[in-house]
Amino acid sequence: MAVRLLLIEDNRDILANLADYLSLKGFEVDCAQDGLGGIHLAATQHYDLIVLDVMLPGMDGYSLCQRLREGERNDTPVIMLTARDALDDRLSGFRAGADDYLTKPFALPELAARIEAVLKRTRGGGRRRLQVADLSYDLDTLEVSRAGQALHLGPIGLKLLATLMQRSPGVVRREVLENVLWGDEPPDSDALRSHIHALRQQIDKPFASALLHTVHGVGYRLAPAEHEH
Repeated sequence: MAVRLLLIEDNRDILANLADYLSLKGFEVDCAQDGLGGIHLAATQHYDLIVLDVMLPGMDGYSLCQRLREGERNDTPVIMLTARDALDDRLSGFRAGADDYLTKPFALPELAARIEAVLKRTRGGGRRRLQVADLSYDLDTLEVSRAGQALHLGPIGLKLLATLMQRSPGVVRREVLENVLWGDEPPDSDALRSHIHALRQQIDKPFASALLHTVHGVGYRLAPAEHEH
């Protein structure tokens, strides 16, 4: 089943951008450009998650979120978008019942990642721990360990590792990994290779067997050696 999203955003260009990107990511997307249209769709249709701009004509995002929480759709997760980064605004959003908060401008891959994270959290604690062989990654605490030994990865290493573990034992294409890290504007072609090298030093080098394999000309695979071929 495709995940159904409702996007409520009054800026037509931003809305079109978000809808195109999230559709490419495999989500089913409905759109509304004002609060009243948004609340009507939210009340009459089923959505897995709502992306909601705070500054809306007709009914602002806080009021809309509160109305949702008071109605029968009270458990639909909401990610709020705002151009304002004041803590008060964030607190208002959480008080109104938002599950997460993203400040404009933001990168599209970050929104997609937040959507995935909120869906995982709200679906009754889905797969919050990734495990491949003796390598374990807790997505809630961001703790990574192998054979019981804690590993310390930076933000890029964590993003790479999560993507590789989620697709294990499948091969993840280079372009997919570059998109996860940098969106549509990857740096030079060796940047990914150097991050993969750094990740190998952490998760493979101190241990007897390698988990991270290069599939030449295609991408990378994280799996025990028997899956290598």
